[in-house]
Amino acid sequence: GSFLILIIFLLYRIPLRRVHPGLRTLNLLRGWGKPAKLLRLGAPSPGDKPALVPLSKFLDAQYFGEIGLGTPPQNFTVVFDTGSSNLWVPSRRCHFFSVPCWFHHRFNPNASSSFQPNGTKFAIQYGTGRVDGILSEDKLTIGGIKGASVIFGEALWESSLVFTVSRPDGILGLGFPILAVEGVQPPLDVLVEQGLLDKPVFSFYLNRDSEVADGGELVLGGSDPAHYIPPLTFVPVTIPAYWQIHMERVTVGSGLTLCARGCAAILDTGTPVIIGPTEEIRALHKAIGGIPLLAGEYIIRCSEIPKLPAVSLLIGGVWFNLTAQDYVIQFAQGDVRLCLSGFRALDITSPPVPVWILGDVFLGAYVAVFDRGDMKNGARVGLARARPSQADLGRRETAQAQYRG
Repeated sequence: GSFLILIIFLLYRIPLRRVHPGLRTLNLLRGWGKPAKLLRLGAPSPGDKPALVPLSKFLDAQYFGEIGLGTPPQNFTVVFDTGSSNLWVPSRRCHFFSVPCWFHHRFNPNASSSFQPNGTKFAIQYGTGRVDGILSEDKLTIGGIKGASVIFGEALWESSLVFTVSRPDGILGLGFPILAVEGVQPPLDVLVEQGLLDKPVFSFYLNRDSEVADGGELVLGGSDPAHYIPPLTFVPVTIPAYWQIHMERVTVGSGLTLCARGCAAILDTGTPVIIGPTEEIRALHKAIGGIPLLAGEYIIRCSEIPKLPAVSLLIGGVWFNLTAQDYVIQFAQGDVRLCLSGFRALDITSPPVPVWILGDVFLGAYVAVFDRGDMKNGARVGLARARPSQADLGRRETAQAQYRG
């Protein structure tokens, strides 16, 4: 029994809250105008550093949690984003015309006794706008871990209205160090290096049950089997920048095969949907009866959900099935129900293989354990079916009964 207690003691939990994306998801991809490029590592780039763009192109990510910066801690809500590697929050010193700054919590260096100025300028380009500011150093409080000295960005200018409407104040990146702007050590690496976290492992449990406020949990230092149905299937990270793995293929029902020769899949908590190559996503929507709407969105007839085929992803020799209940995003406004497809098209030019991005539609159905590995073992990702909440199970049974009736 004592061994088990030790394990639980070493996990740090951060509750996640959900913003109902509302109809703002209708405009999700406005930031990805031209096909995005993922530079291959080792490819020469301006300034001779791999210039990798953080993947979270839209900051209306739906899941966020709380951190503290400074002494005493000043609290901020941040998106925990596996597609980028920097931590930034709005600054008290932000530009008067930077509208998003007025609507969010702002860091005040004068109110912190542990603040250390750094002053290096930074800029992070997202698809929907950019963030400019200066780097500073102070103490981070996260999920009960206190006292880590981190370098973070104080945002002085946020260029886009997207930042104004986004609920969270800032972003905490959980990608690999190579993605970090200005070569700043990512927060996770700091926690491990300063001995505050045993292992560079974290896991996400995203609760997509829209009727309850609990958005899920980010667990630092490991994973909680109460969140998933074991066993975990582990697959190696192929390019340690994004959390990128190999996907063998994707099938829709029994009739359609996509990603037939294998493709790259990036697990990204900062992306609400599943993104795939244009041609393949078009074929997928034809197979599930999606009706094209504005800006690459597809509507699904809500009454059809129980009859729609499963979309299955073959990863590490194991099939990960998504039912329509998993891949259709449902909104209810009064009596009106709107059902949108959780798939979007985007061509990401990263030869030699096509790229899919598995965002929250996938990560809500499957718990992911992100393990950075150590000197002996490379980085890997573990996947297992999420345990549905009791309320969710009840509602699914009702929906099935209505359909049968």
